[in-house]
Amino acid sequence: MSSKKVTIYLKPTCTTCKKAVAILDGCKVEYESIDYYKQSLSKQELTDLIKKLKIEPKELLRKKAGIYSELGLAETVKLILKYPDLLQRPIVVSGDKVILARPAENIKSLIE
Repeated sequence: MSSKKVTIYLKPTCTTCKKAVAILDGCKVEYESIDYYKQSLSKQELTDLIKKLKIEPKELLRKKAGIYSELGLAETVKLILKYPDLLQRPIVVSGDKVILARPAENIKSLIE
């Protein structure tokens, strides 16, 4: 079993999120699961994740979400906080390392 503490931000009904959890379970990794629909991210948490991912906020958006095309995206972080469906998922954190586990198999690079 890995000694790394892992946090996964997810939507429980998301297929990719379910795959990522299965990988964590299969690798016997201890993790904390956070459903960001029930436990909303704060602005600081979201900003920190974006910085650790080393991406632009717009890169975290799910472009397939219907709401994406309906919005003007000037204030991405505020929009993600208001419309969590826009957020790419799952996001997996281990210490200072953060990855977007899309595809879910990307999680292995974080826990190995």
